[in-house]
Amino acid sequence: MEIEKKSTGRHRVVIVGSGFGGLFAATKFKDEDVDVVLVSSTTHHLFQPLLYQVATGILSEGVIAPSTREVLKKQKNVEIFIGTVTDIDVDAKRVTAELLDSTQVYDYDSLIVAAGAGQSYFGNDHFAEFAPGMKSIDDALELRGRIFGAFETAELAAAAGQWDDVRSLLTFVVVGAGPTGVEMAGQISELANRTLADDFRHINPKDARVVLVDAAPQVLPPFGANLGKKAQGQLESMGVEVLLGQMVTNVDATGIEMKTEDGTVTRIDSVCKVWAAGVAASPLGKLLGEKTGAEVDRSGRIAVQPDLSLPGHPEIYVVGDMMNLNKLPGVAQVAIQGGRYAATSILARVKGQPSPGPFKYFDKGSMATISRFSAVTKVGRLETEGFIAWLMWLGVHLFYIIGFKSRLTTMISWALAFLGDNRDERTATEQQVHARLAIDELGDKYRPSVEVPGLLAESKTNHAIEAKDEPAQIETPKN
Repeated sequence: MEIEKKSTGRHRVVIVGSGFGGLFAATKFKDEDVDVVLVSSTTHHLFQPLLYQVATGILSEGVIAPSTREVLKKQKNVEIFIGTVTDIDVDAKRVTAELLDSTQVYDYDSLIVAAGAGQSYFGNDHFAEFAPGMKSIDDALELRGRIFGAFETAELAAAAGQWDDVRSLLTFVVVGAGPTGVEMAGQISELANRTLADDFRHINPKDARVVLVDAAPQVLPPFGANLGKKAQGQLESMGVEVLLGQMVTNVDATGIEMKTEDGTVTRIDSVCKVWAAGVAASPLGKLLGEKTGAEVDRSGRIAVQPDLSLPGHPEIYVVGDMMNLNKLPGVAQVAIQGGRYAATSILARVKGQPSPGPFKYFDKGSMATISRFSAVTKVGRLETEGFIAWLMWLGVHLFYIIGFKSRLTTMISWALAFLGDNRDERTATEQQVHARLAIDELGDKYRPSVEVPGLLAESKTNHAIEAKDEPAQIETPKN
């Protein structure tokens, strides 16, 4: 089957990733005389800072992950394709992506790589089997099933008089005392003490033990010692145990082991663990490093030029969590500003205008919520905590949620959860909890494919979409 895709002859920009960097870069090209192709492994734009609220039943996944097509539907110069980018030919200026049993190839004049980052287990990837991270909608839904499932299973164990199992099931360990870990620990505590307090007959959810573990000497290291101490005090007042200076050395199905600097090893029996420590950039960082000679650090981030381009390749820009420049943090604002800057630089080159100069990041501050009515914020030298900080947190997050409908739904859900004790998003399914592990266990045996009777009856499909000057081809080789 052949699909003809005529070239417009205009400058073509390929954007990899639909996160903050990719989406804000794409919107910057609105009404400009360029063609934009956005390639992403998901069909949605993820507001990652609120994933923990999906995991703890406050928000639905659709609110923080609107369809990318819906967000960009009025931007007629953008085409959107789903696929995981597996190769970038920097000499031929081609991006290769795969989806199921198809392969797509996209030519580009300029390339913006904003593929983000995943969870890092610091070389202990086997920990993931028992302590899921929180970087995607799949992660959040799996954790929702594990968290609420722990309470349900504890109810069964209590009814059977198996109290040792109850204690293990009602012990929740969160690894990582950064913003995500602090927010997750606080919300699990609120779940146990408010939302679920009267829902069970054989267990008392208030007996749940919530433990926050980190090898660092303080909570929220980027926020400074003062706010870190206040955040720790607030967590402890909620009943969260904060264990600092503890390096996780092993994780298994029923517990977690930690070691202090003096070599003391302790174990906590816990069925439900959450990994919120460490990030690893997309593998595309390493790939681009090998092909361009750019330096790649231990976390997979690639060193970029002051204008966010790669050495020797001014047409390739890397933004967001993938880039390494001036020790900038892997936060949403860096990705947003980087995406917009890269688009501005490309437009300047296309129009024959002067370069905007080196990228300058404007730090709008950092914030983390601890519980309802309590948060910490740091904007420059100004440090705020408590209710005022919480209101600031609400306003900023509402502003960056995409779409009026999502903002309205979020406000209603927050009102129910924070002013009352209701959380509607408590549904969990067996697939959510077990699908990831089942797929991992299948390994190479799991090869998803699409076969449409009549259309692709003879074979799997190999798509080759030539997205520049030649008609797109879809080839169907025989088995």
